[in-house]
Amino acid sequence: MEQLGWVDYLFLYCMVCIWIMLLINIVLTAGGYRYYLKTLRMRVDEPLDEYPTVSVLVPAHNEEKVIGQTVEALMELDYPKDKLEIIVINDNSSDDTGAILDQLRRSRPDVNLRILTTDKETGGKGKSGALNNGYAVSTGEVLAVYDADNTPERSALRILIHTLWRDQRLGAVIGKFRTRNGSKNWLTRFINIETLGFQWMVQAGRWELFGLCTIPGTNFVVRRSIIEEMGGWDTKAIAEDTEISFRIYRLGYRIRYMPLSVTWEQEPETVPVWMKQRSRWVKGNIYVLLKNIPLLFSPEAKQIRFDLIYFCSVYFLFLSSALLSDAIFVLGILGLIEYNIVGNTLLLWLMAYLVFVLEMALALSMEKGQSRPRNIALVAVMYFTYCQLWLVVALQGAYQFIRDSILRREARWYKTERF
Repeated sequence: MEQLGWVDYLFLYCMVCIWIMLLINIVLTAGGYRYYLKTLRMRVDEPLDEYPTVSVLVPAHNEEKVIGQTVEALMELDYPKDKLEIIVINDNSSDDTGAILDQLRRSRPDVNLRILTTDKETGGKGKSGALNNGYAVSTGEVLAVYDADNTPERSALRILIHTLWRDQRLGAVIGKFRTRNGSKNWLTRFINIETLGFQWMVQAGRWELFGLCTIPGTNFVVRRSIIEEMGGWDTKAIAEDTEISFRIYRLGYRIRYMPLSVTWEQEPETVPVWMKQRSRWVKGNIYVLLKNIPLLFSPEAKQIRFDLIYFCSVYFLFLSSALLSDAIFVLGILGLIEYNIVGNTLLLWLMAYLVFVLEMALALSMEKGQSRPRNIALVAVMYFTYCQLWLVVALQGAYQFIRDSILRREARWYKTERF
């Protein structure tokens, strides 16, 4: 038997990290499937004795392409009109967002639509800042948040409120988001599969097994009293959804995933736009993890310990191991390095590939019409394409975080191009 060198041990380390994450995701997928079976028996239509007042906050910065459709969908929400106010924060926009909103307000005097317009002095500091501005003028007992490209189904808000108001242990409830332009091209098809897999594996699985899930940034409700206690959104956080989730858990509340509440959102249709958006997510989540890592062994972190370990493993161990293993594999093929576990390498790669496809296929089976053969074939392809792009995004996001931390750059809008 040939003696193993440092490259062999490094590769084995990478394989161990990758397989640990694969096994964790297998468990989460099983938990997600169990929760899916429970949702088939859920009844969320029974009305409340009294409905709370709700303020819907919509941060909007140069959203002329999508804001009209979003506000029209919000106006049609199946929720008592006398208990609902819609606040669109037109945050330092330079396009026709404001004109479109004014026209909508005039056309529907029966709806309590409020438009909060800010400029570069009073706004323009990113989504967290816009949400704080909207929250400051809101009156609802519950705050709901929708992104400017979202078209929620009529029942979406009502289902979230029914779930939240019947359980005082809940600080927030999140719904499901679906891809509105999922059939546009290969990229949006991959994104559609990714988002469904994430929600049924990571969100539903963590809720079922650990009573945990993470606010996705849209289609969620949170008690006003909690936002008051926390002092609003962290304006330094780009990933404000993950950041606020951790603080809600640290206060002792739970966040529930309710997939029967559905909103439809527009996804990036070109690779450069997708990479810009995803690298921002990586950068924002690194900030949140580093902010909360000191709490890992603190009693205060009891509720978030699993999430801290899980997301640290994803961003720092899994992604780095995937990068290293890919590099070793390519350099070995090119003959630039030598390692002695070639046969085992092929077997480990094949098994990891099969597990990935099976996990995603099971996740897609929980969504009506998504487990068709074409989507399973797309899963098989995305492992070698879309998933590998995520490695580039991870490097780009980490670089941006380090650069902006050194330069002490202020948070600002990271605009996702609309189509």
